[in-house]
Amino acid sequence: MLRYNFTRIFKAKAIDRPFTFLRKAGFSESFASKVKNNRVNRLNLDLLERLCVRIGCTPNDFMEWTPSNLSIPANHPLNELRRTEKVFDLTRELNSLPLSTLEEVEQLIKSRQE
Repeated sequence: MLRYNFTRIFKAKAIDRPFTFLRKAGFSESFASKVKNNRVNRLNLDLLERLCVRIGCTPNDFMEWTPSNLSIPANHPLNELRRTEKVFDLTRELNSLPLSTLEEVEQLIKSRQE
């Protein structure tokens, strides 16, 4: 089953208060509440585009696929949308690194931006 999982991208982007973030970005209270609580079943393309631009991601970053009774091959493109239960918390991980390692991470990021 395909579904939206906004929690994952908010954690990855270190957005601790999604409702406040979305309201400040110009989204309605109702929409912000639905997104924050992962209760979005349908999303028009204009809203999806605005979310992607504001958060800096692609629509695939919001999507999650859990196989139902369908049998698909291992190389099927839907497999790219399978997610683990673990939500990556980059801020916490970075805070636990020693300074020398943080400098290596900074250099890696800078080299990828070039």
